[in-house]
Amino acid sequence: MRRNLRACLWWVMVPVTEEASKGLSFTSGRQTELCPESGFGRPQDTPAPAPATSWRALWAQEFPSQRFPTRALLTKPCSRNSASSQAFIGPKASNSGTRKSLRCRHPLSLDIRRHPHFRGLFNLSTPVLLSWPLFTQELWDSLSQHKAPYGWQGLSRQAITSTLRLLNGSESTELFTGSREPRPHCIRCAVVGNGGILNGSRQGRNIDAHDYVFRLNGAVIKGFEDDVGTKTSFYGFTVNTMKNSLISYWTLGFTSVPQGQDLHYIFIPSDIRDYVMLRSAILGVRVPEGPDKGDRPWTYFGPEASASKFKLLHPDFISYLTERFLKSKLINTTFGDLYMPSTGALMLLTALHTCDQVSAYGFITRNYWKFSDHYFERIKKPLIFYANHDLSLEAALWRDLHKAGILWLYQR
Repeated sequence: MRRNLRACLWWVMVPVTEEASKGLSFTSGRQTELCPESGFGRPQDTPAPAPATSWRALWAQEFPSQRFPTRALLTKPCSRNSASSQAFIGPKASNSGTRKSLRCRHPLSLDIRRHPHFRGLFNLSTPVLLSWPLFTQELWDSLSQHKAPYGWQGLSRQAITSTLRLLNGSESTELFTGSREPRPHCIRCAVVGNGGILNGSRQGRNIDAHDYVFRLNGAVIKGFEDDVGTKTSFYGFTVNTMKNSLISYWTLGFTSVPQGQDLHYIFIPSDIRDYVMLRSAILGVRVPEGPDKGDRPWTYFGPEASASKFKLLHPDFISYLTERFLKSKLINTTFGDLYMPSTGALMLLTALHTCDQVSAYGFITRNYWKFSDHYFERIKKPLIFYANHDLSLEAALWRDLHKAGILWLYQR
């Protein structure tokens, strides 16, 4: 299988030069001002958040049997003059698979409503998943104006529609369906990135204590259970990142995509090959065309992978996330056609639009240089900033959301 994967390798990434990366250093696309204490960009209209120590009380409420991670970096917020933003938040999308619960002590939706900046960015009524019931001629005409992952420009209508027709059940329209377990009243999600900060973190039990756990790309578990846990509810990827992870990290332990009866796969439609692979996976047939021609999807997703196992992110959702949260300066450079939010960013923002509480592990932090690129590497390797993602912008966003109390970011 590795030989077949290597033949399909086409991971196009361009390293950002040291000079260019300095120019992109941890600022957002909005008007920002560097906080001397943190070194991160922060929106000028964002007020100082609640004291970080409030996370200790929240942790005690939600995880009473587990110790608060005292090594977490509790940062001192910058003081800012607040300016109100127009509220733009509605009920969660009908296909998000969530529902507001009075039993949730601290739902992130309340923190969003209270925050003058983020309440103007979040629109929880935006459809997260794409399925056949949402397909219309109007949608085709709209998405045909935009290139993948934001649309279908230049893609085969037959390939798109033949895939979407298979996503016709309730399991395809809602994220939290298809599990044997009853849906919790307060949906607590952990999104686990692959950052080196997790090596030696001993966060495995805390991660597994969440109701749902999202993982992505080269999610190595064996040998790192104490640090990253064992539970996997959702695995997010593009076909490109999945196959490249199998190639690049095979010798480091990523020898197969996570599988399990209650595990679901979230396809990110970055190219026509994602639609073709998804269709083939549901039908249980070899991939008929394209760079993955001849692939046997069951070797990735298991022998009994029906339509209920798969979710497909809506291109409009990816556009919305990019425009509002991750509108990088790279878009207006020669690398603009390469740029898209990272897989980890898309999974974390998906969780923020579907879960009641979200914890982020293994994501880039201010002191990223202290850690290896990935937690499973035997020798420390520096994180390289490539032009297809804006990790500096993503880091600033996670830090701002953490300060606002909308998510909890593991730091040390």
